[in-house]
Amino acid sequence: MNKYLNSIVAIFKTPELKRKILVTAFLFFIFRLFAHIPIPGVDVEKMRTLFSQSQFLGLLDIFSGGTLVNFSIMAIGLNPYINSSIIFQLLTTVFPKLEELQKEGEYGREKINQYTRYLTVPLAAVQSVGMYALLHNQGIIGFLSPLTLLSLVTTMTAGTVLLMWLGELISEFGIGNGISILIFGGIVGRLPVVFGQTASVMTQESFGNLIIFAVISLVVIAGIVFINEAVRRIPVHYAKRVRGNRTYGGSSTYLPLRLNQAGVIPIIFAVSIVLLPTLLGQFVQQIPNPQLVAFSKSLVAAFGTDGLLYNGVYFLLVIGFTFFYTAVTFNPQKIASEIQKYGGFIPGIRPGTPTAQYLNFILTRITLAGAIFLGVLAIFPAIVKTFTGISALTIGGTSVLIVVSVVLETVKQLESQLVMRNYEGFLK
Repeated sequence: MNKYLNSIVAIFKTPELKRKILVTAFLFFIFRLFAHIPIPGVDVEKMRTLFSQSQFLGLLDIFSGGTLVNFSIMAIGLNPYINSSIIFQLLTTVFPKLEELQKEGEYGREKINQYTRYLTVPLAAVQSVGMYALLHNQGIIGFLSPLTLLSLVTTMTAGTVLLMWLGELISEFGIGNGISILIFGGIVGRLPVVFGQTASVMTQESFGNLIIFAVISLVVIAGIVFINEAVRRIPVHYAKRVRGNRTYGGSSTYLPLRLNQAGVIPIIFAVSIVLLPTLLGQFVQQIPNPQLVAFSKSLVAAFGTDGLLYNGVYFLLVIGFTFFYTAVTFNPQKIASEIQKYGGFIPGIRPGTPTAQYLNFILTRITLAGAIFLGVLAIFPAIVKTFTGISALTIGGTSVLIVVSVVLETVKQLESQLVMRNYEGFLK
């Protein structure tokens, strides 16, 4: 305990770290302030009742950063930005120009981020119209004139742009990944209410269910921490090189390959796509066409959050995005070239192409294990309900994964900053 207190004191004694924490706290306060400014003309109490009865809408609210249930000016949250990021991640594998741009280092990444921001605006406008149609269908909001609807769409789109900007400011001037921290804030803000509702329902059903829920929660958190911290260490030896009177190299180290290279990104990408059929179905129900209405109702029923199709597609999307994101962020050929460039080699493996093939083989195996874990975690509420009959598990593995992952990553950033300044960190 003394060590942790000393580390906390050291953080606030360091001007740069103190400034970053204060900037993050201030921007986070701005986010929560705007999250409670509702758009006029909406019955907020009806909204909360509707969201408490729908697991789908509750999941959508999580990825809006907790702003949708209040129907604030940031109601659609970061979903358009996440969808825009997915689109450009996919386009870089299709269009050679974008792939070349991505390889141009900081300039290329900044250009792609700029294009992502541009695409976010029309996506936010479309999603705002869809949200209006969904709430109008539920009787939450009345009929709006074209001018009032334009004002509503403009306000919600501006809220998304503001939220995206706050996230980027946190990433640049604060601590941690800004987008993840804003989603984390929305989840944490709802945790007391969610746990209270869950505990109340479970106590009424059976006290034993409450014990099971507590045990499952601890097991899930422990599993997330274990998977996030698990690495496969690939030994790398560096041959001795003599230049003049000096000897270089001759050391041994290891290349850490994380079991979960992609973090929470695959689940965020997958949930953004798996929610689209339900949103589309709710929107189509407004069209005065019996065939389309019947089709939309069957689509919504098929993609219910407890349904086999929804959970099967969700599971496969998480696995697919895990492999895709890992392939984008980790290049075995580049790593093998860097190792060879500095005179390194993996024992028993020839430098160059054989090393790249070996790293790719190892990475594929460990990524499969990490992807299956993420997939199971994503559909965990449905699994628990199937095997235990507990229907009140209102917070799923996705939410817990985001919370735990963001906390771990933020602590690691603080740890690295403290180590750079010769202070003892949290994780030693």
